Amino acid sequence: MNSRSLLRSPASRRLLRPVADLIDQRIDRRVEREVRSAVREASAHRLSNELLLGSPGRGLSRVVSDGPLKRLHAEVAALAGDRDAAVRNVATAYRLLVALESLGVGRVAGGTMNICGKLGTIPLLDPPNDEILEIGTLYGMFSTGLLRMMERDGRSPSLTIVDPFAGVQLQPGTTPRPDPTGTPVDEHAVRTNLALAGPAGTAARIRRGYSEDPETRAAVSDRAYGVIVVDGDHSAEGVRQDLQWAEEIAAPGAVVVLDDFGDPNWPGVKEALDEHLKDDTRLTYLGKAAHSAFLRAS
Repeated sequence: MNSRSLLRSPASRRLLRPVADLIDQRIDRRVEREVRSAVREASAHRLSNELLLGSPGRGLSRVVSDGPLKRLHAEVAALAGDRDAAVRNVATAYRLLVALESLGVGRVAGGTMNICGKLGTIPLLDPPNDEILEIGTLYGMFSTGLLRMMERDGRSPSLTIVDPFAGVQLQPGTTPRPDPTGTPVDEHAVRTNLALAGPAGTAARIRRGYSEDPETRAAVSDRAYGVIVVDGDHSAEGVRQDLQWAEEIAAPGAVVVLDDFGDPNWPGVKEALDEHLKDDTRLTYLGKAAHSAFLRAS
């Protein structure tokens, strides 16, 4: 009888079964230890990821999903006419967003794709000059990021901000409540964040007041702006007034960005733009990216 036949015999199987069972048990214990170790490591990575990108401390998660990211790439590429540039700028904007919220005070208002869409698209639309006006800023962190994105494009941005700085985020029809970050909404917080952008941030003009106030408008209507970000009063009437003002102060070829366009939470934004575009206007609708409408002034 050869060795193979011997190992296959009933007697040999009975004799070797305890040895085989012992080997199986050792393998099972080793596999179990490795699985437990992998689970612990995965849990630690998940916890670290949640602390860095999760919603605690800012109210919204910064974790990115494949579907929304691909849609944003397509939307920015359609606006800019360059897919490679769109992918590059969205990635740069995302890293910048995470860095700013890690180093700054407060947060950037809005969802992750919305923020990255605005930051990534504006430089690619080649504004006619480097004068930027932001109507409604919260903590000034978006403007901080926009300064950096413009500088990455070889530009020398000059920023003007208009905001009431009421201590909390104000919107008609909503109940004012403390920000999820716990940081008061005030000019000091904005200045702290703008300093992260270096000289362009520290040189920014800040006008405290509502964008519909004649005094506020007069104080900052001393120049033609190449970029105007409308992100203040989201009611239809508030947006309508801001768009009318943008008509007056936009430089020829200026990029006007209307935030939260098409967002079901803020129907007044789309309502106001749709009505505005029916009238005689300098603004042409270019398209949208993640609930932001982009327009070009004639």
